[in-house]
Amino acid sequence: MEDFYCPVKLTADIIGGKWKPLILFFLEGNTRRFSQLQRLIPGMTKKMLTQHLRELERDEIIRRKVYAEVPPRVEYSLTRHGQSLKPILKLMSVWGTKHRARYGPPKGESPHAAPKNGVVNEIPRVEGLSVLTKADATKSRPELSAAFRQNIPGRLV
Repeated sequence: MEDFYCPVKLTADIIGGKWKPLILFFLEGNTRRFSQLQRLIPGMTKKMLTQHLRELERDEIIRRKVYAEVPPRVEYSLTRHGQSLKPILKLMSVWGTKHRARYGPPKGESPHAAPKNGVVNEIPRVEGLSVLTKADATKSRPELSAAFRQNIPGRLV
């Protein structure tokens, strides 16, 4: 039987899963150290972070730079090949922002909670796509109107 080539499956195999998109999102415009990535992605174990960073490095999506210092310093950044994923990451971010009200807060997180890591990410602008407005969200999910009235920065737009 002949294998069917699907470019979406290839992309999902390389950048899919629970943690890889988050790693790539936080490396999108920055060089980061292991400990910074660990703080930015709560709930991810050291073992999983190490494994995913190695896989992304093997697939030439990220670059690992080791400095000959004591203690050793290692930095991760996107390669030129990894930079080609930026439009996909931006679209994922826009989609998640637009549909946040439909799916609610992440599991175990209150809709009124501030970000655990104190990082509020900018929402990228993509031509032809619009972000869910407060009015749209409160029509479909009236319980969110209280969150909007509190005007919690970085949580709801």
